[in-house]
Amino acid sequence: MVKRLLKSLREYKRDSMLAPVMVIFEVILDVIVPMMTASIIDNGIEKGDMNYILRTGGILVVAVAFSLLSGALAGKYAAYASAGFAKNLRKDMFHNVQKFSFSNIDRFSTASLITRMTTDVTNVQNAYQMVIRVAVRSPLMFVFSIGMSFYINAKLAWIFLAASVLLGVGLYRIAIKAHPIFERVFKRYDDLNSVVQENIRGMRVVKSFVREEHENEKFHKRSLNIYQDFTKAEKLLALNSPLMQFCIYTCVILISWLGARMIVSDTMTTGELTGIITYAIKILASLMILSMVFVMIIISRASVERIDEVLSEESDLHNVSRSVFDVEDGSIAFDHVNFSYVEDKDKLCLKNINIRIASGETVGVIGGTGSAKTSLVNLIPRLYDVTEGAVRIGGVDVRDYDLNTLRNQVAVVLQKNVLFSGTIKENLRWGDKSATDEEIVHACKLAQADDFIREFPDGYDTYIEQGGSNVSGGQKQRLCIARALLKKPKILILDDSTSAVDTKTDALIRKAFREEIPDTTKIIITQRIASVEEADKIILLDEGEINAVGTHEELLKTNAIYREVYDSQVKGALKVE
Repeated sequence: MVKRLLKSLREYKRDSMLAPVMVIFEVILDVIVPMMTASIIDNGIEKGDMNYILRTGGILVVAVAFSLLSGALAGKYAAYASAGFAKNLRKDMFHNVQKFSFSNIDRFSTASLITRMTTDVTNVQNAYQMVIRVAVRSPLMFVFSIGMSFYINAKLAWIFLAASVLLGVGLYRIAIKAHPIFERVFKRYDDLNSVVQENIRGMRVVKSFVREEHENEKFHKRSLNIYQDFTKAEKLLALNSPLMQFCIYTCVILISWLGARMIVSDTMTTGELTGIITYAIKILASLMILSMVFVMIIISRASVERIDEVLSEESDLHNVSRSVFDVEDGSIAFDHVNFSYVEDKDKLCLKNINIRIASGETVGVIGGTGSAKTSLVNLIPRLYDVTEGAVRIGGVDVRDYDLNTLRNQVAVVLQKNVLFSGTIKENLRWGDKSATDEEIVHACKLAQADDFIREFPDGYDTYIEQGGSNVSGGQKQRLCIARALLKKPKILILDDSTSAVDTKTDALIRKAFREEIPDTTKIIITQRIASVEEADKIILLDEGEINAVGTHEELLKTNAIYREVYDSQVKGALKVE
């Protein structure tokens, strides 16, 4: 897991190595200082040797200056390495998410992915910076200071070891209890982000139904859960400080008492006592800092696991070794297709689908809510793989195509239309990044979008807010249709994508399709029979199975369900009139 994350270091490996090297120099120089101080006291001050004091003091000043420089460089390299590591982690996570199939995406919520790329990566960044700097410095300072303490006076040095064992056991017990709480906290962050995202996205609905109080209560409940868990975890981690203070003050008292007795009995000098007290403070301070690193690692461990889940997730869809890179035509064939989202043959949402669609045909797909209309067309651009059977385009199984080749030839206008922040032109060029202004205008005319675009003060340079919040539902649908047309696909799928436009505009769009793209296979999913009356064939789905296939006239004569839907819509239209 850690090995996989460390692959994201890449160009920051040099900084990651230089930081601990600088720390080693800093620690060595820092450890020498108390010994030199003790020597100045014993050989200079007590003997009244001013030359010795000045000579050794000068060396001491130089050592401190180089220690300071080494510490500053260590901080600089650690900052570069940790920030770069975090940048690459986010990039690698985002890059891997782009490879996900829809089934992969279904395993992660949007809020969870956002939390992992922000909060979790920040936790790992902070922990990594501490690991390559502080976590190197503290153990080295501890080992070197212990060694120097034993060199000065072994009897007093044993006090440090005893305190270190006590501290280590205490920190370990705290960590074991705190880690599960932090794991739960980050899951609660996902839940909180989900509530916020849902509220902002549905703000108009919230206000129109006067549900602000309800939404506030939902947010407060999630926020309170995080507060309670964090409070519980921080109470455990707060035990670090009193435990550390107890060890430090106990050691200082014991050293002062025993050291004073040794000085009186002439078994220890004043300089040695000063040095060993300094080392005592360094040893215990390094343990205190190490405990802080320990806490950060506990917090980041849960984040590391969550980041690793995204990085290690592999797409369910793969290119075969010898992929096909040319789609001959837009013909489609479903051969004994069964499909389940949970890969369970007993829970199929599409059952024994057999359809033949010729290239250039217009095919309507209708059916009640939950009849698996969208699931059916999702198999064509291979957003999901079939559970059994095969879907063929141009006579080739979609699993044998290169994924990019296949999807470049299948344009999908989804039921939930998505526009991205940017100008109208920038959004439309998702269909063809090299499209000329004339091609963009032509596509918009086919989609009946040109008129309303020209009414904007900035025309095609009008800025679209995130999610297309500054255009209406019908305008958004028509822009998405124009974007799909710019791909010049062999197959065009409209998934209830004209539901927000009036019947006249809908008819004009269909007329443009017939006249301008006759060779493109068009699949129209709709609840409105008027939208598919002129289709070459209509597929009626019922509970994931094909109930009937035929033209509008044939189904009116032979299918009771179709006739019932048609009659209800015609009578409903007459009542409105």
